[in-house]
Amino acid sequence: MGDMTNSDFYSKNQRNESSHGGEFGCTMEELRSLMELRGTEAVVRIKETYGDTEAICRRLKTSPVEGLPGTAPDLEKRKQIFGQNFIPPKKPKTFLQLVWEALQDVTLIILEIAAIISLGLSFYHPPGENNEGCATAQGGAEDEGEAEAGWIEGAAILLSVICVVLVTAFNDWSKEKQFRGLQSRIEQEQKFTVVRAGQVVQIPVAEIVVGDIAQVKYGDLLPADGLFIQGNDLKIDESSLTGESDQVRKSVDKDPMLLSGTHVMEGSGRMVVTAVGVNSQTGIIFTLLGAGGEEEEKKDKKGVKKGDGLQLPAADGAAASNAADSANASLVNGKMQDGNVDASQSKAKQQDGAAAMEMQPLKSAEGGDADDKKKANMHKKEKSVLQGKLTKLAVQIGKAGLVMSAITVIILVLYFTVDTFVVNKKPWLPECTPVYVQYFVKFFIIGVTVLVVAVPEGLPLAVTISLAYSVKKMMKDNNLVRHLDACETMGNATAICSDKTGTLTTNRMTVVQAYVGDVHYKEIPDPSSINAKTMELLVNAIAINSAYTTKILPPEKEGALPRQVGNKTECGLLGFVLDLKQDYEPVRSQMPEEKLYKVYTFNSVRKSMSTVIKLPDESFRMYSKGASEIVLKKCCKILNGAGEPRVFRPRDRDEMVKKVIEPMACDGLRTICVAYRDFPGSPEPDWDNENDILNDLTCICVVGIEDPVRPEVPEAIRKCQRAGITVRMVTGDNINTARAIAIKCGIIHPGEDFLCLEGKEFNRRIRNEKGEIEQERIDKIWPKLRVLARSSPTDKHTLVKGIIDSTHTEQRQVVAVTGDGTNDGPALKKADVGFAMGIAGTDVAKEASDIILTDDNFSSIVKAVMWGRNVYDSISKFLQFQLTVNVVAVIVAFTGACITQDSPLKAVQMLWVNLIMDTFASLALATEPPTETLLLRKPYGRNKPLISRTMMKNILGHAVYQLTLIFTLLFVGEKMFQIDSGRNAPLHSPPSEHYTIIFNTFVMMQLFNEINARKIHGERNVFDGIFRNPIFCTIVLGTFAIQIVIVQFGGKPFSCSPLQLDQWMWCIFIGLGELVWGQVIATIPTSRLKFLKEAGRLTQKEEIPEEELNEDVEEIDHAERELRRGQTLWFRGLNRIQTQIEVVNTFKSGASFQGALRRQSSVTSQSQDVANLSSPSHVSLSNALSSPTSLPPAAAGHPRREGVP
Repeated sequence: MGDMTNSDFYSKNQRNESSHGGEFGCTMEELRSLMELRGTEAVVRIKETYGDTEAICRRLKTSPVEGLPGTAPDLEKRKQIFGQNFIPPKKPKTFLQLVWEALQDVTLIILEIAAIISLGLSFYHPPGENNEGCATAQGGAEDEGEAEAGWIEGAAILLSVICVVLVTAFNDWSKEKQFRGLQSRIEQEQKFTVVRAGQVVQIPVAEIVVGDIAQVKYGDLLPADGLFIQGNDLKIDESSLTGESDQVRKSVDKDPMLLSGTHVMEGSGRMVVTAVGVNSQTGIIFTLLGAGGEEEEKKDKKGVKKGDGLQLPAADGAAASNAADSANASLVNGKMQDGNVDASQSKAKQQDGAAAMEMQPLKSAEGGDADDKKKANMHKKEKSVLQGKLTKLAVQIGKAGLVMSAITVIILVLYFTVDTFVVNKKPWLPECTPVYVQYFVKFFIIGVTVLVVAVPEGLPLAVTISLAYSVKKMMKDNNLVRHLDACETMGNATAICSDKTGTLTTNRMTVVQAYVGDVHYKEIPDPSSINAKTMELLVNAIAINSAYTTKILPPEKEGALPRQVGNKTECGLLGFVLDLKQDYEPVRSQMPEEKLYKVYTFNSVRKSMSTVIKLPDESFRMYSKGASEIVLKKCCKILNGAGEPRVFRPRDRDEMVKKVIEPMACDGLRTICVAYRDFPGSPEPDWDNENDILNDLTCICVVGIEDPVRPEVPEAIRKCQRAGITVRMVTGDNINTARAIAIKCGIIHPGEDFLCLEGKEFNRRIRNEKGEIEQERIDKIWPKLRVLARSSPTDKHTLVKGIIDSTHTEQRQVVAVTGDGTNDGPALKKADVGFAMGIAGTDVAKEASDIILTDDNFSSIVKAVMWGRNVYDSISKFLQFQLTVNVVAVIVAFTGACITQDSPLKAVQMLWVNLIMDTFASLALATEPPTETLLLRKPYGRNKPLISRTMMKNILGHAVYQLTLIFTLLFVGEKMFQIDSGRNAPLHSPPSEHYTIIFNTFVMMQLFNEINARKIHGERNVFDGIFRNPIFCTIVLGTFAIQIVIVQFGGKPFSCSPLQLDQWMWCIFIGLGELVWGQVIATIPTSRLKFLKEAGRLTQKEEIPEEELNEDVEEIDHAERELRRGQTLWFRGLNRIQTQIEVVNTFKSGASFQGALRRQSSVTSQSQDVANLSSPSHVSLSNALSSPTSLPPAAAGHPRREGVP
């Protein structure tokens, strides 16, 4: 499809280059081959060819300090010569392709064949047509006109097939469009910081051009290739390109190569951009991958087209291959945003897997759900709960339908042959053959119809619609869903591990207390009360020893708060400087970033940040700041009231912790210590020996920073607890601060039995003597753990993994995790649902997450839970409705065929019923908006069946009502309405009123039962909130209107004859009876009906012994395998996925990237999970939990100092 776009794009660039060769000092080719080198080779090449990085900047006409001038013509020219920073996306499938895919459905193909045979036979008038010797199963005069109309049935079947196909294709198409819209939203939100005309600006990633000076910092995902110009302590995780997980340290003289798609793990710096889009390292990989996928697809379709050959002289191998590659993705920030499975699944995933691209448009409406889930399997640990249950249910229903339809056909054929040749002893005359064949075709069509009705092909459609609708609506609730099934998993969540800063709190840091010059100020001190020397040191320490990107800007609106840009804790400190009526700007302009001598950046190990500057007298001064417990340990002096250092001994420190730090922490403040140290100019200290350098400090002051709890959080947490979800807080803060905030949020209530642990203590308790983590030990802790303080990213991951793997509770826990930092990646990936922060989150965190909270707010998570439960309920509602129709239609067609040789519901009518109950009902029931009541019940859990007893009662109850009435109408209807009997009509007889009434009543009952299906927990009021769902009302009324048209004007194709008004009234009256009957059923207590089996549950561990259990797993996977081969006749559209799956598998086997597929296959992890479920899991909670270390809240004031990292 998009094969040549890229090479045109490319050859254009080639031409441009030859003409503009002189404009810039180096061509795209040179830069590109330079970027393919690594480490020392690259340094050597730069030296030989260009001199140094400065020279490259000069050649690219850019300044390392000022950046590009940023004028439009200049940027335009750069884009023309060096290309743009995006990879052209693959073309979406056209509507016709989608139609073609929808036609691949097996059931539809069978129907089409049957219809064509039936058509052919109706036009063929054999010589023996009117031969009396030929048996007509039931005598009955056929007038000529009717015989002529024999073709109508075949045509009508074909028409209805076309209808189904168009509906399916339209659904696919609109979904594809929605997802592309969503994609482009994600793309537009990606911004990056560059320097232009001396100003630091944020621009969309696609706007970056070669020659831009980009500022890179902790947590960024690099959007283009570049050379490192200056910076400190920059460490990069290049695993997405190399597969090596070690962090690579970058420096100008050893390894200056920065590659797109890699992650900055610590430090900051500047780079000059040298390659963008298709020419960057990640771009090259994507285009290669894209080509691979396309080639595969083409081979599958029609052998590779000849036109795909290279159309450029293959001068540079990479360039040539790149040129011919189909344009396949738009590279946004090194993420591949593109609409096709093949490339995205096989691509070397950023950080082992889940990149931003799990959001492809679903390939097909109904296979869509399965298709999407397959992708999800690539990246999620196991099938989502709903999916496992649905797969199993669909297998069961499919098998039953197949059996029923086969039996129907066999009975009809046997009855006919026995009746004709045995009972009536008619010989088989050759000239009669066509007549007999015509009968057999009619029987076959009836059989297929039974199958069509029995198979719930609306099921995948309902899931897809429900999820797609939820995802669209969740955008309004600030949830940007990146993986569809995360939405539904969220409904089953039993635990949420939340960050504190920014999620539970507002993330506006303000200093509210300070300890300066031996005085503890409970509010901001008066500037005059602080010694001038101390003040100067304090202002310098804060202004210089913080990222220069952190600033406080004037408010946007009058009366609003000043805007905090950059690291929020540093903003709090800078705000403190401003509150002291001082200014940090002049200090910074006097000591610009380039002049900083050495910077020890903040990381989770150091928990502090230090900056060294050279003083005018050639000596050095280092400013340090960090968590007060850590920095104070390294202080041996402290400034007194006169601004003179005095000795600070360990016992003074203990005193200070008791008198200053703990009271601050108990007020929920985060304490930060600011210190400094002077070094002599000669001999110069050994800066790499961190332990010696970061010691012997002099403490300037300790400040308490407040981060107020968001006002809506306590209510949200209360809702979670009511809904059976445990909220745990995992934070890097001091335990007292954490506990104070947890109480404010309502995570812990004084007087309850809970645990608040520090990271060290947590690790001590979960590890054995050898230092290995033991699951039993975790099981003793997590049920009561509510706050984990001073935790490292690994602790968070350990906790999440421990809870997920635990067999301690009845159900396996489903855990959601929030995270914003780069180091939260592993925990976000391990969790069942990972929430990343949209505002504060780093690119790495967003990459690893399933849902992005666009407003960083905890209460949006509660909305996600509500939507998730709603999806589950929508599917159940749909199932309840669908299965009632299935049961009734199959039994009617089956018994009708056996008793009267002809199904009372004709093929075309069945297809219409199928359309109402599948496509329309899935739309109507899947778009019910969620209500707060969903949060009043506990999560369903993994072993709760999809179809509960109540639902089973409803399904069977309504089926009994409908069957009774339909059979009454079938056998005595003609007497009740005084009309001709429609039973035993000959082959081409006109449609009878009798059968029309049956069909009409059947549809009316379905319509009213659809209203009943809106409630699945046995509620009385089925009309509750019906007008909040306009789609539902529209569909019910629309179906009713079409039904009137079909009955009154459908005539021969629909086998309908127009009905009188009174007959209509009776049909509607019988339909209304459904609502009354629904109330009757609701009165029967479910608890009495022990005999009702539930269906669609995942493994029932209580009843199944271990060995059978494994067979059970086999069965599921066997079913899935069948699904995958597309051999059986259900799950519409699964064969559409085959191509993609094959492409993925070829990649799996031949993937050249170690990092590409490190995921465990979903099957193995699933069987492990099942095994976990089955082990005896009734471990009782022992008293071990209330061991003396879990302090009661009263004693909480006395800290355990050894617990501070």
